[in-house]
Amino acid sequence: MRKIFLNLIKRIRKFISWLWNQEGSSAQRALGFGVGIFSGCFPFFGFQTLMGVFLAKVFKGNSLLAAVGTWISNPFTYIPLYYFNYRVGSLLLDADLDIVDFDYTTTTQLWSQGWYLSSRLLTGSICVGLVTGIVGGFCLYFPLKKFSNIVKNY
Repeated sequence: MRKIFLNLIKRIRKFISWLWNQEGSSAQRALGFGVGIFSGCFPFFGFQTLMGVFLAKVFKGNSLLAAVGTWISNPFTYIPLYYFNYRVGSLLLDADLDIVDFDYTTTTQLWSQGWYLSSRLLTGSICVGLVTGIVGGFCLYFPLKKFSNIVKNY
């Protein structure tokens, strides 16, 4: 058990060292990471990383950290994340809860209500992505800024 714990600590240290040595200012690194988190909130399987890297290039953020930020969605978080995004989108678009009932929906009904589901999922993904991207970017920016000032003084 102790060996597993020490191995985990070693991996965390390597990741922090890798993060610390990324190119760009603290703001560019945090921006790239935040844009990656934003992109990871969308249900575009396989294109989230491309979207994150593209947006990082557009906003002049760190592309590699944008790719890492998209890991917010993974096989363990797909269902809870996209269900939460759908619920947020439904709340914002004033959803009628009687229109879609997942317990008794047939395939034909599901296809006929595709726009209803998609619009709520994408609206929720945009809102959740913006909030989590901003929070994630700031959560990385402040420690990077603080520690880069400490390192410069030595």
